[in-house]
Amino acid sequence: QVQLVESGGGLVQPGGSLSLFCAASGGIYNIYTMAWYRQAPGKQRELVASITRGGTTNYADFVKGRFTISRDNPKNAVYLQMNSLKPEDTAVYYCNQDVFGNLGRRNYWGQGTQVTVSS
Repeated sequence: QVQLVESGGGLVQPGGSLSLFCAASGGIYNIYTMAWYRQAPGKQRELVASITRGGTTNYADFVKGRFTISRDNPKNAVYLQMNSLKPEDTAVYYCNQDVFGNLGRRNYWGQGTQVTVSS
């Protein structure tokens, strides 16, 4: 059974930085696109950034120039470096991975990690 475990959220002041980490484990043969989404209270979940297995990245306009997504394929891990954080970045951040495992190809979600930007 594939599981995704996230870490790295927390409370930070505006202008500060945080790093998020997500690793997959359990019966994995290959991982295609990895991504980070976020969901603020009362809002729909939205894509923050994604990265293909080959390293091609895509960012939402509201994080371009501030956030960086990266991955470590041997570790089945994806990272999100968040700089110049703003109060509007406050949300629960979810890792998402497109995994080919022993149950076939499926989309998996992490448990979510809270990021709060406040003074």
